[in-house]
Amino acid sequence: MSTFRRTRRTIANVSFTVFCYLTTLVALTALALIFWTLFSKGAGGLNANIFLKVTPAAGSVGGLANAIVGSIVLCFLGMVFAIAVGVMAGTWLAEYGRNSLYAQLVRFVNDILLSAPSVLVGLVIAGWLVAPFHGFSAFAGGVALGLIAVPIITRTTEDVLNLQPTALRESGVALGTPKWTAIRLIMWKAAGSGILTGGLLAFARISGETAPLLFTSLGNTNFSLGFNKPWFGLNQPLASLPSAIFSFAATPADDLVRLAWTAALLLAVAVLAANIGARFLTRERRPS
Repeated sequence: MSTFRRTRRTIANVSFTVFCYLTTLVALTALALIFWTLFSKGAGGLNANIFLKVTPAAGSVGGLANAIVGSIVLCFLGMVFAIAVGVMAGTWLAEYGRNSLYAQLVRFVNDILLSAPSVLVGLVIAGWLVAPFHGFSAFAGGVALGLIAVPIITRTTEDVLNLQPTALRESGVALGTPKWTAIRLIMWKAAGSGILTGGLLAFARISGETAPLLFTSLGNTNFSLGFNKPWFGLNQPLASLPSAIFSFAATPADDLVRLAWTAALLLAVAVLAANIGARFLTRERRPS
C-alpha cells in the first residue's frame, strides 16, 4: 500500500511540475510573440524625427515628440498624486488603523478601486475636472492616472509595512522616539524597496492607460506645455503615447499606422525598463 501511495504521489508531483513548465512556456511564448510583433512593426519607424517632431497629419513627415513629453508629464503628475496619497494611506492602515472598523472600510474601498475599470475613472474625473471647466486638460489626465495608481501603492505599502518585524517598532519606542518619527526614519527605510516596487508597478499600470486620457487630456497635435503659458499649459489638452496609438491605429493611412506601432514599441520598452529597474534597485544585496 505504501508503495502504491508513493508511486501515486510521484506521478502527481511529476504531472504538476510538467504542467507548470508548460504553462510557463505558453506565457513566455505569448510574451515573446508580442515583443517580436512590436519590434518587427515598430523598429523600422525609429529615427531622429520620432524624438524631434510633433505628431503629423496623414502624408506628412512627423514624429512623436509631443506625445512622448506628454506621457512623461501625465505619468509624473499621476505618480506625484498617487505616491503622496498611497504611501500615507498604506502607512495609516498598517501602523494606525490596523483592524479598526474604519480601516476595514478603507481597505474595502481600496479593493473596489483596484478592480474598477479605468474608463469609469476617466468618466468620473471628466465630470469633476473637465465639464466644470469646459475643456480637457493635462491636469485632469494626471489626476485620472493618479487615481488608478493610488490603490496599488496603498496596498503595497500596507503589505510591506506589515511584513516588517515588530522589533523595529519597539526599538524606536524604546529610544523614546515619537511614533511618526519612528515610522519615517525606521519603518519607511526598512520597507523602502517594497514601497519603491509598488510605485514602479503603479507606473507600469498607468503608463499604457488610454481610456481615462480620452475623457480628460484628450490629445494635441502640438506642444501645449511651456513656461510662458498660464499654468504652464497644464490647463490645455495634452498629447500622449496611448492616445496617439489609439488615434493613428484606426486610420487608413499607412504612415500613421506605422507611427502607431513605433509608439507602441516605445511604450513597451519604457514599461520593460521600469520593471528591470525595479528588479535592479530591490535586489538582495549579499555580503561579500
